[in-house]
Amino acid sequence: MIVEEFITKSYPKTIEEGKVAWESPSNIALVKYWGKKEHQIPANPSISFTLSKCKTITVLEFSEKENKTDFSFDVFLNNEKKDDFKPKIETFFKRVEAYLPFLKNYHFVIKTENTFPHSSGIASSASGMSALALCLTSVDRMLSKNHEHLNKSFFNKKASFLARLGSGSACRSIEGSLVTWGTHEAFAESSDLYGVKYPFEVHENFKNYHDTILLVDKGEKQVSSTVGHGLMHNHPFAEERFKQAHKNLNDLIAVFKSGDLDAFIKIVESEALTLHAMMMTSMPYFILMKPNTLQVINKIWAYREKTDSKVCFTLDAGANVHMLYPENEAKNINQFINNELVEHCQNGQYINDKIGLGAKLL
Repeated sequence: MIVEEFITKSYPKTIEEGKVAWESPSNIALVKYWGKKEHQIPANPSISFTLSKCKTITVLEFSEKENKTDFSFDVFLNNEKKDDFKPKIETFFKRVEAYLPFLKNYHFVIKTENTFPHSSGIASSASGMSALALCLTSVDRMLSKNHEHLNKSFFNKKASFLARLGSGSACRSIEGSLVTWGTHEAFAESSDLYGVKYPFEVHENFKNYHDTILLVDKGEKQVSSTVGHGLMHNHPFAEERFKQAHKNLNDLIAVFKSGDLDAFIKIVESEALTLHAMMMTSMPYFILMKPNTLQVINKIWAYREKTDSKVCFTLDAGANVHMLYPENEAKNINQFINNELVEHCQNGQYINDKIGLGAKLL
């Protein structure tokens, strides 16, 4: 599937070498995307909070080369060469070459670092692939004629489109603070091809919302997201799940407008548990939650019952727990974490984050 809108036809400029750097955040889905079709097309729409502190910083250096028949690049994570990352990036380059015809003209040095543990249930592929896509879109802009007239809106759309071809959820990391991805009847501008800023009214209750990530297990996940998505093919409950996602996203429109935190909690926690239910009922099946994940969830429920707090949890495809809560509860929630939850975190580690505004050119 080729999308003409994003193809750069020619590069009137030549640049021998250069460097560009972007930082791009992770995001946490409220309505989960689980299951995809060919060409990284989501099986259902999703919506996420863009985070602020959990991000990837990527520096892309490029230099012209004589042999223009193959891709050429080196990858470094935290200044350490990572050849095991190369197959994924090679696949990404193959997918985006039609839109970035300069890719075989240069040797690239990709230097990347995360502000959070890699492959631990925090969406490192989302922040990592979006940061790389932004760097490449910047090079595309440098080489293009009249690049100053390529407006920010189109730049972000193309970067999101490219990021999706590296990691589906990466397309939701370009902008903030709420981003939807996937066609939905209530969103006229929604698309399966890229993320779109949430277009409707958002109540003050959801401004500066917090996300504290409890690092229950910082190890590698049992199953990659790519494998997990594939298990939705022929899943006995897939079609009902996709309907549920459409309904929950539709219901969130009224929730965001009214500021109804109780309704928000029900949707978000149901989505998290449904995601894991899909994994537990696929073939083969997986349980990605750990005993401490369940301990944390039960303590959050007990705390909410006891204090009438509006804290809730969500999960990605891993064991870590994202605690979501409004700004006015930050002090009390921090005490709750230190008193009751930190004992369930690996080495007592957690990350205090909040919703952010998207990626930034460095």
